[in-house]
Amino acid sequence: MRVVIIGGGFAGINLAKKLQRDSRFQITLVDKNNYNYFPPLIYQLATGFLETSSICYPFRKLFRDKPNLNFHMGEFQRVDPVAHTVYLSNGELQYDYLVFATGTETNYFGNENIRKRAIPMKTVNDALEMRNRLLKRLETASITQDAVERKKLTTIVIAGGGPTGVEVSGMLAELRKFVIRKDYPELEGTGGEIYLVNGGDALLEPMSPRSQKHTYDALRRLGVKIKLKTRVKDFVDDQVILNNGDTIHTTTLIWAAGVTASLHDGIPIASTGPGRRMMTDAYNRVIGVDDIYAIGDTALTKTDKNFPEGHPQLAQVALQQGRNLATNFSRMADNKELKPFSYVDKGTMAIIGRNNAVADIPSPKLHFNGFIAWVMWLFIHVMALINYRNKLKTMYNWTVAYFTRDQALRMIIKPIIRQPEIKADIRPVEATVVKSST
Repeated sequence: MRVVIIGGGFAGINLAKKLQRDSRFQITLVDKNNYNYFPPLIYQLATGFLETSSICYPFRKLFRDKPNLNFHMGEFQRVDPVAHTVYLSNGELQYDYLVFATGTETNYFGNENIRKRAIPMKTVNDALEMRNRLLKRLETASITQDAVERKKLTTIVIAGGGPTGVEVSGMLAELRKFVIRKDYPELEGTGGEIYLVNGGDALLEPMSPRSQKHTYDALRRLGVKIKLKTRVKDFVDDQVILNNGDTIHTTTLIWAAGVTASLHDGIPIASTGPGRRMMTDAYNRVIGVDDIYAIGDTALTKTDKNFPEGHPQLAQVALQQGRNLATNFSRMADNKELKPFSYVDKGTMAIIGRNNAVADIPSPKLHFNGFIAWVMWLFIHVMALINYRNKLKTMYNWTVAYFTRDQALRMIIKPIIRQPEIKADIRPVEATVVKSST
C-alpha cells in the first residue's frame, strides 16, 4: 500500500519512522526542505547560541537502510481525491493513503506592512534572517553618530506572549546583558529597549497562573518592558504602532503573535475549520474525502472528550497523532478495529533564561519554576532531538554558553545565488518504487 506524507515535521516524521517497520507499506515523505528541523529551538539559532546543524538533520541520511521509505523534495500544489493523485511542484505521486502533516504558517492577520517588514519565527530561514538582521542593526548602530537613530536600531519589539515570544525576549535580554556589552562597547548607554507586547491578560496564557506570574516577574528583572492587553496594529516608517495609540520607534519587529494552517487545493472548504485546520474524525481521517488524513497542527479533531474544541497545536499532539495513525494503518491492513486518538497531556514548559524556566505537569498536578524547571526543559528538549549527533552538538553548545555566558556563533552569513536554478526534465513518478537494499 502506498502512503504519501506531505510534511516532515513532528507529525510526519514520527508517522514515517513508525510505519516503515511494516513492510506492507511503501512510504514517500514529501517536504519542501531536504532536512528535518526542531522548531522549539529555532530562537536559539536566531540568537546565535546554536548552530544550524544542531537542530537540523537531512531526511535522506535519516532514511538510509529503510527500503520502504523514500524522500521526495518538492512543494504540494494540489490533490485529486478521485484519482488518488497528489501534484507537486516537480512531479506527481499516486497514493492509496495521503496524509497531510503540513503544520502551520505565520499569521499576520491580513496586515501587509507587518508581513513585509516584521521577522517571523517559524523556519530555519526565518531564524537565520533574524540573526543577520539583528547583527547588521548592531553593526550599523555602532558607527552611527545620531543618538536617536542608534536607539531605534537597538530597540527590539517582540509581538506575542506565548512560549516563542517569552523565550526570544529572555534570550535577547541576556544577550544584551552579557554579550552585546562586551562585543559592542560603543553602544553602552544608547538606551535601546526590548519590548514584549501581548494582547492577552497574561504571558503564557495556556499555563498556570503561577507560571504566568513567575515569567512576568523574571522578564521584568531582565529588563524586558512588557505590555499586556495590547496588540501591534501596524509597522510603518520604523514605528511599531500599538492599538492603544502608543508608538515604539524601532527598526526591528519580531512576529510571534499567531499561526494559521495552510489551505490545500483539492480539499473541500467544507472540510476546513477554524484556523484553516482540516476537520478530522477520531482516526484523523479528513471529513468529506476518502483516504486522506491530517495530523499535527493542521488537523482539528473535536472527538476527544477532554478537548472538545480541538487539541492544542503542540509538538506532543503531533508526535502522538503520528504514532497513532501508523498503528491504525497497520490495523487496517490486518482488518482490525482502529484506535481512536486520545491526547495524553504530558505538560507544558517554557524557558525564560539561564537557570530559569517554568513547567506545569497536569497529572499529578505539579508546578516547577527556576533551576529545577530549567534542568527539566534542557533534558526534555535534548532527548527530543531526532539524532544522537544533534543531541551531542546541542549539549556541547549549551555547556559552552552556560560556563562562558557567551557563544561564538554571531556571524553574518548571506547566501549568494550566482546562477539561475537548473530545472530538470520532470516526469510523473509513482510512489511505489522500492529502494534496493544494497
